[in-house]
Amino acid sequence: MSAVSKLVRNAATVLPEVAKPVRKPSFNEKLVWTGVALIIYFVMAQTPLFGVPTGLQDQLAYTRVIFASNQGTLMELGIGPIVTAGIIVQLLKGAQIIKLDLKKPEDRALYTSATKLLTIIVTLFEAAAFMAGGLFGRNVTLTVTAVILGQLVVTGIIVMLLDELVQKGWGLGSGISLFIMAGVAQKMLWDTFSIFETGQGPFGIIPYAIAAATRGDAGSAIFRAGGLPSIFGLVSTILLILAITFIEGVRIEIPITSTKYRGFSGVYPIKLMYVSVLPVILVSALIANINFFSQIISQRLNPDNSNMLMNWFATFNPANPGAGPTGGLLYFLTSPRDIGAAASEPIRTIMFIAFYVVFSIIFAKIWVEIGGLSPKEAAKGLIDANVMVPGFRRANISIESILERHIPALTIISGALIGLLGSAANLLGVFGSGTGILLAVGIIMNYYQILVKEHLETTMPKLAGLLGRA
Repeated sequence: MSAVSKLVRNAATVLPEVAKPVRKPSFNEKLVWTGVALIIYFVMAQTPLFGVPTGLQDQLAYTRVIFASNQGTLMELGIGPIVTAGIIVQLLKGAQIIKLDLKKPEDRALYTSATKLLTIIVTLFEAAAFMAGGLFGRNVTLTVTAVILGQLVVTGIIVMLLDELVQKGWGLGSGISLFIMAGVAQKMLWDTFSIFETGQGPFGIIPYAIAAATRGDAGSAIFRAGGLPSIFGLVSTILLILAITFIEGVRIEIPITSTKYRGFSGVYPIKLMYVSVLPVILVSALIANINFFSQIISQRLNPDNSNMLMNWFATFNPANPGAGPTGGLLYFLTSPRDIGAAASEPIRTIMFIAFYVVFSIIFAKIWVEIGGLSPKEAAKGLIDANVMVPGFRRANISIESILERHIPALTIISGALIGLLGSAANLLGVFGSGTGILLAVGIIMNYYQILVKEHLETTMPKLAGLLGRA
């Protein structure tokens, strides 16, 4: 561990860094910096990668919303490397493989430096995997390969710094959340209002519905073949947003009192969505990575689907491997394209939903244990915050026993619920994908709380300070 720490500390001296603001920026200044970060993201998401041909099949279309990426642009990798590096470091810390006390400034700095260094490494690895998988075309020269890798690494560093800029207090929230929300919103607007022609009319459902109504064929807008946006998908999107908003507000409230401020009492909320949307992100990333590397292996070792043993796991269309698996076990673990395909393949649909739900529960239980959300860690956090539960001794074991009644059950329920919502929403053809909607709604609600807090600090700083200490 000492050798790793020394390596990270040495690397930290050359890693780029955004300085913390000397004074607390005003609310308007934070809005400006948040807007600047967002504009830079949108510019990079529309700037083509030099050396990459256009018109290539998008083999990772199903992960674009989750990782705020855009095919063939500087944002080809999106926030994927940052998210992956953060999860790896968090897992290593939670499993006590890397022992850090984040209350110590030097350990916090080491944690941040390790995440940044690993982000650059993951960026290089993912870019190299993309090259090997042919996502940037075949027969790419060594010079073009180096140019593409350089563009992706520089973009990855810029995205990392933009996230750091927002998180260190110059902006609002986090850059990762901001970019995900922007990507989902952009996709939803595109699915709703795009006038881009598909050969079957406009892509967006509103222009298509208007065109269909004018030619006396309004019913065709209810369901559309090929996974195109439809009225059914629009209604499903609205209902999903309402359902998530309602579920986000369901919680169990445990009464607490402050041992530091006499007379102060409140509640400790345990949300029904206790593990948030992280499990479904991990399941989506797992399926995406299995699919991606399966394509690479298939193209190298089984291009014509002649290997019977490999065919048991997955087969791909040699002319269009990016369309996803056409057979094998992996085929049953990927989502049918739309509700019509789901209805025509009930076994595949059931297996897909079951896989999503089961693995969401597994990831939820793992994350609670290693992410500091277990009853033991939550009880320790309450003790450290100088609060207690009325009628119980102010001791870890007492508070832990109370939390044990709720957290394990809510972990399973929230994992199953988020897995069911995410998988079912993908089948219903919601705009922005089911996982994207889950992420966006959670992020928007978090931003609402941030904006309320910032407004309170601006208008009533004394009250905000009191609430912050309590």
